Amino acid sequence: MNVRRVESISAQLEEASSTGGFLYTQNSTKRSIKERLMKLLPCSAAKTSSPAVQNNVEDELEMATVRHRPEALELLEAQSKFTKKELQILYRGFKNECPSGVVNEDTFKEIYSQFFPQGDSTTYAHFLFNAFDTDHNGAVSFEDFIKGLSILLRGTVQEKLNWAFNLYDINKDGYITKEEMLDIMKAIYDMMGKCTYPVLKEDAPRQHVETFFQKMDKNKDGVVTIDEFIESCQKDENIMRSMQLFENVI
Repeated sequence: MNVRRVESISAQLEEASSTGGFLYTQNSTKRSIKERLMKLLPCSAAKTSSPAVQNNVEDELEMATVRHRPEALELLEAQSKFTKKELQILYRGFKNECPSGVVNEDTFKEIYSQFFPQGDSTTYAHFLFNAFDTDHNGAVSFEDFIKGLSILLRGTVQEKLNWAFNLYDINKDGYITKEEMLDIMKAIYDMMGKCTYPVLKEDAPRQHVETFFQKMDKNKDGVVTIDEFIESCQKDENIMRSMQLFENVI
């Protein structure tokens, strides 16, 4: 790995750490963000050399498509910040790459791993998948994807922070504990890889969590509420600046 690549990874990790684990870097371009988000669409096709098996797979996919049909575009238009034309374009891409109409967690992890080949993104992708899978049925549908994408790309600061809070609130009890934030932080470090310069100490994730909790846990009760989280993030210039990168990507 060359020095420039190592410095790039180190810079990304430092930025993610300084913004509470938000994977929005100041050096990211709108185009790169769009490419990453759109790459979450594809579903892996079954690979087989047997025509009979291939036909069976196609039949199953066709049946799955029949079983899951997206909500009317008019309804999704009302529930999101995309126009009907934009939704039609997004749906065509989703349907072409994902005939079953849904993305499962294994496929999601496989796609996400392509963004961070130098590390292990499995755990972070699991947390991110759960944030998109709002009804917790083990699959991300077109509706799930659009609603999440709408918030990330065109939501208000409040909406984006609510979505981020939901990501950190792993057990969905309305609070973020140190353990939950540490799990997310460790996942980020694993995803960014060990080949950083300077080499990060093993207890770096825990130290970052302690720092964040000192800022966010206003009443020192050991948990961070949604109000504490939003208030702290809104006072952080790095986080607020990173939020702007998502505006008007599509």
